[in-house]
Amino acid sequence: MKRALPILLFLVLVSNVSSSLASEVKMVGDSRVHATSFTQRNFTGWNANATQTEDAFTIWQRFRLRTDFIANENLKFRFSMRVNNTAWGNGTYTVDNPAVAIQVWQAYLQFKWPGTDAEFIVGYQDWALPISSDAIFNTNPVFGGTRSAAAVFNVPVANGVKVVGGFSRFIDSNRDFDPTTTQVSDEIDGYFLTLPITLEGFSATPWAMIGVVGRDADFLTGIGLANSSVGQTLASNLLSAGTVVAPLGFRNNQNLYWWAGAALSLTALDPFKFYADVMYGQGNASDRGKNLRGGLFFDVAAEYTGFDFMTPQVAFWYSTGEDSSTTNGSERMPSVVGYWGPSTSFLFDSSQAYNRSVMGVNNVGNWGFSASLNKVSFIQDLTHRLTFTFVRGTNSPRALRTANRLTGMGVYVQMGRDLTTEEYLVAVNFDHQYNIYENLALIVETGWAHGDFQQSVWGRRLVQANNNGDPIKVAVGLRYQF
Repeated sequence: MKRALPILLFLVLVSNVSSSLASEVKMVGDSRVHATSFTQRNFTGWNANATQTEDAFTIWQRFRLRTDFIANENLKFRFSMRVNNTAWGNGTYTVDNPAVAIQVWQAYLQFKWPGTDAEFIVGYQDWALPISSDAIFNTNPVFGGTRSAAAVFNVPVANGVKVVGGFSRFIDSNRDFDPTTTQVSDEIDGYFLTLPITLEGFSATPWAMIGVVGRDADFLTGIGLANSSVGQTLASNLLSAGTVVAPLGFRNNQNLYWWAGAALSLTALDPFKFYADVMYGQGNASDRGKNLRGGLFFDVAAEYTGFDFMTPQVAFWYSTGEDSSTTNGSERMPSVVGYWGPSTSFLFDSSQAYNRSVMGVNNVGNWGFSASLNKVSFIQDLTHRLTFTFVRGTNSPRALRTANRLTGMGVYVQMGRDLTTEEYLVAVNFDHQYNIYENLALIVETGWAHGDFQQSVWGRRLVQANNNGDPIKVAVGLRYQF
């Protein structure tokens, strides 16, 4: 009861100050509880480096509460908190003596400059680089689907044209004081600019981001699914495997990263709609050759919205992969963190209702296609989604074999997450949602996957574990939105 007291005090404070500090206070939330049976996770039944075995059945719960303090239509502040996905019986949900796990989820000021339509958002906020269709691809693979501390501006410049940009500090490992009297470069900063152009039936959004990356930043910071069974860090997303080859680390105190791309959509041929994204990113070009990382990514998709009872979708993507040499760096596009995935395929961590039951496949270093029957509905309040996905690697087997030797199995690359040119994955997920009430849904997600892997890259133990069976997941739960 004592641990709940700060929350109760906060809610009382919100109700008491609404008349004096803001003309309006709005609160909305999202609560999800689901039971998941997931066998052969990571294609082995083990964690990323094959040192722990799975618990096939787990009950997960998460909660998010968003509060808007609205002074007027031009000025407001948002504060959100969450209890992130946690298993029943562990941490926050331990009987009688729970651990405190309430986190700040969002905290930012949003206002328009007086007399203009220029909008500014400052604080810990959700923002993303552009993507052609969030309904199909969810978010940009370089950065999207998450939040960071940022200052963002949005300025309309003409009818259908605006400029959006800003600054984000992704990492400041030592905060305001470095460990000793010698100053070190421990920050990762991003400067981004987009130019959304919207015409009738067509939109194009060119975008670019520059990253300034300090060599003493904590590249082992866990991101994405790092706290589940899939290992993912800033190092695996930003660096080359050659970084751990002597001489270790970087020559420069700070290195430049840059990304440029465009998001395109054509809806003038409605009910046929077409989407495409193309982007290239590179980092550490002025450092040692082994530290260079740069690559290309593009995707295309189409959907037909002429049916009342379903929306067929198809998608294709390609990204460059590692060549056979480590001394010339990495040929994969670097990224910060992005939750990209086609048509909610459970191979990728994208827009699933229950994101603790996905395979976590890397979205760079492979090519593939998906076909989906989305928003299938023959009965009121009941919808279905059926998605088939095929993925094949573009990475040299020698490159991934070398990466495992240099960093350890499952650290920089992982079987099933990163694929060679000789490896492939197929998957089918069949998901359902029944709206019990307007704001209460019963959701069932099911999935099956199969992978074919090289023993010469991953070793006999992992490949034989994969041969014990294919991953199968069934997740059943409730989502309440208020």
